[in-house]
Amino acid sequence: MFENLFEQLDKEHMPVNVRAPVEERGPHASVIKGLAPGMRPRLLSWAGDFFFNRDVTEQPHGGPRSIQDHVTETKRAASEMPKRRDIVAVVLIVLPWTLLITVWHQNAVTPLLSTRKNNRLSGRSRNSFIYKECSSHGRGIVEVVRTEYVYSRPPPWSDGLPTLHVVTPTYSRPVQKAELTRLANTLLHVPNLHWILVEDTPKRSKLVSHFLQETGLNYTHLNVETPRNYKVRGETRDPRIPRGTIQRNLALRWLRDTLNSSSSSSSQLGVVYFADDDNTYSLELFEEMRSTQKVSVWPVAFVGGLRYESPKVNNLGKVFGWKTVFDPHRPFAIDMAGFAINLRLILSKPQAYFKLRGVKGGYQESSLLKELVTLGDLEPKAANCTKILVWHTRTERPVLVNEGKKGFTDVNVEI
Repeated sequence: MFENLFEQLDKEHMPVNVRAPVEERGPHASVIKGLAPGMRPRLLSWAGDFFFNRDVTEQPHGGPRSIQDHVTETKRAASEMPKRRDIVAVVLIVLPWTLLITVWHQNAVTPLLSTRKNNRLSGRSRNSFIYKECSSHGRGIVEVVRTEYVYSRPPPWSDGLPTLHVVTPTYSRPVQKAELTRLANTLLHVPNLHWILVEDTPKRSKLVSHFLQETGLNYTHLNVETPRNYKVRGETRDPRIPRGTIQRNLALRWLRDTLNSSSSSSSQLGVVYFADDDNTYSLELFEEMRSTQKVSVWPVAFVGGLRYESPKVNNLGKVFGWKTVFDPHRPFAIDMAGFAINLRLILSKPQAYFKLRGVKGGYQESSLLKELVTLGDLEPKAANCTKILVWHTRTERPVLVNEGKKGFTDVNVEI
C-alpha cells in the first residue's frame, strides 16, 4: 500500500520529462534508483535549490536541465568570485591608508598655522593662539586644543585709491584709551588710511604709543602741548578756547613738510579729514570723502543744540547756505567733522592754518576754509546732504568718587 502511495506522489511531484533522463545518466544513477520513488524528486529539487538557488526541474526555455548545465554555471560563478575578492582586498588596503593620511595631515598642518603669528608682527595681521592640555590620569591621554584667530588689518593697500589722512587731536583723561579704541575699531575697516594722532602733551605718552602699535594701523604719532592760557579751566569749558587747534595745525605742518618734499606724485593723492576721538563715524563717510576734489561737506548730528546741522543744497547740487541756529551767517557754519579737504589743496596753500588768536568760538573752521575755497567750491556729499554719516557724540564722564585721594585700585593698571 505504501509503495503505491510513493509512486502516486512521484508522478504528481516529478515531471516525466525530468525524472527519466536524470535517473538514467551519471555514476550515481543506481543510488538515485535505489531511493524511494517519492524521495527522488524531493532530493533533486533540494539539491538544485541549495547549489544553484533555483529549481533543478526548471529550464529558462522550458526544456530539461542537465548536470553539465549546472557544472558550467558553477564554473562561471567561480570565475567571478576572484573579482569580488580583489575589490574587497583593494578597499581593505586603501581605507586604512586614507584614514592614516587624513589624521597625519590634520596634526601636521595645525602647528604650522600657529607660526603665522611670528610672521605677522608688522601690524598688518595678528593671531591669537590658545594651547590647552588635558591629561587623563587613568589612560594618560593628552588632548591638545588649538584655536587661531587671524585678522587681516587694515585692509590691503591699493595704489589706485587716494590716501585718507585722518587727523585726531587727543588729550589725557580717564576715557582716552576707550575713545581711541572705539575710533581705531572703525578706522581698521577703511582701506588706504593714514592716522595722524597728535597728543596734547609735552612728550608722547607710553599709553598712546603702545596703543598705536597694537592697532596695526598706518599711523604717525605727534605731540605738542597747548599753552596754559589756552587750556580749559576747571570742570567747565570756555567755548572761546578752541581745543585741539594747535594739534591740528601741527598735523598740517607735518603733511606739508613730509609730502611736499616727496618726489612721488602718487603720495600727494589723498584727502585730509579732522576726526575728533569722541565722535562716531559711519564707514560710508570715508568712502564718500575719498573722491573730494577741493572741499567736500555733509551734515553732522547732535551739534548746535539741534538734531543735526547741515549745508543747504539747491536743485543744482550747489551749497548756498547753512541749516543752523548758532550764527548762521558765519562764512562756513559747519562743524569740524563736517568737511574734508583735498591733500593737494592743502599742500598748495601753505598759509592756510586754523587761527588760534583773534577768532571767536565757532569760527575755527571758517578760519581755515576761507583760505582754501569759496562757498561755490564746496562739494555736497551724503546724498546731497540728506544722510547722516557722522555723530558728534560725547562720552559721559566716569564717576570715580570711591577711588579716594590715594586711589583704591592699582594706578599702574592701564584703563
